[in-house]
Amino acid sequence: MPTPSPCRPPAVPQPRRPPPVPHYTGPLLTRPLAEALLRARDSGAGSWTGSLDLARSTGTATLAADHWTWKEQRYPYPGKTKDRTLYYWDGEEFLAVSRFGTALIKLVPTDWDAPTFEIDGIKMLPSAQVSPFEDARRKVALIAPAGKTVLDTCGGLGYFAACCLEGGVARIQSFEKNPDVLWLRTLNPWSPDPDAPVSGGRLSLTHADVSVAIEGLESSSVDAILHDPPRFGIAGELYSQVFYDQLARVIRKGGRMFHYTGAPNKLTSGRDVPREVAKRLEKAGFKADLALDGVLAVKR
Repeated sequence: MPTPSPCRPPAVPQPRRPPPVPHYTGPLLTRPLAEALLRARDSGAGSWTGSLDLARSTGTATLAADHWTWKEQRYPYPGKTKDRTLYYWDGEEFLAVSRFGTALIKLVPTDWDAPTFEIDGIKMLPSAQVSPFEDARRKVALIAPAGKTVLDTCGGLGYFAACCLEGGVARIQSFEKNPDVLWLRTLNPWSPDPDAPVSGGRLSLTHADVSVAIEGLESSSVDAILHDPPRFGIAGELYSQVFYDQLARVIRKGGRMFHYTGAPNKLTSGRDVPREVAKRLEKAGFKADLALDGVLAVKR
């Protein structure tokens, strides 16, 4: 076997695009919805009208004593349900939309229809004061995606990607490292499906660690970037100077990037993460200013 040349750079692992997984089209239940179905049945009503896909559509369920019918499929009435939990039909029973792999990951309903998600109880998207989807829409507007090629570094539930599609993006390349998050997306009607006709082939979703995969992207190949990493303590590599230098390499001159930072540790330690990030981005070749709950940077 030939010995690899010591001068040859190490091969960059090729990112994997997951095989197409059909988005779930069955009912999604919350505790209030389950109770509403039971109240309607117990009152003698023969039907119930509402939404069973988190307000993406409305329809009517036919109610019988021991089952209910939705879109020509029969379902049993759910048993005991919990608050802050979504349930899906797995073909045999209603199960919580949650998984435990390296961490407990869970899709969580909100007062705004579009759900958020949690990892080990830590909320990954804001939902207390604003819809997580509307929050994404405000941030996407900062990069003006119409007609652009956009890099979405940490896809999450795909709300940035959905808002880019809504905003007329030419192409968006999205990366997501966590396979359980990719699974949540197939159950969330607010998450865009790359294979759906409405996406028009504009959305590419890749299962990969962007801190590695970015090395395989061409220089000056994107017009804008959306960078929504987990908090620094979970994914410090996505806040590093090395990674910011890569972001500067792949974005064209004049391209905009929104980098979510939040304000972690500000009250407990006085650390100002947004300004730390802005300084590193300036060093990488961006002009950076604080915006919303993060940093808006423009490639110089």
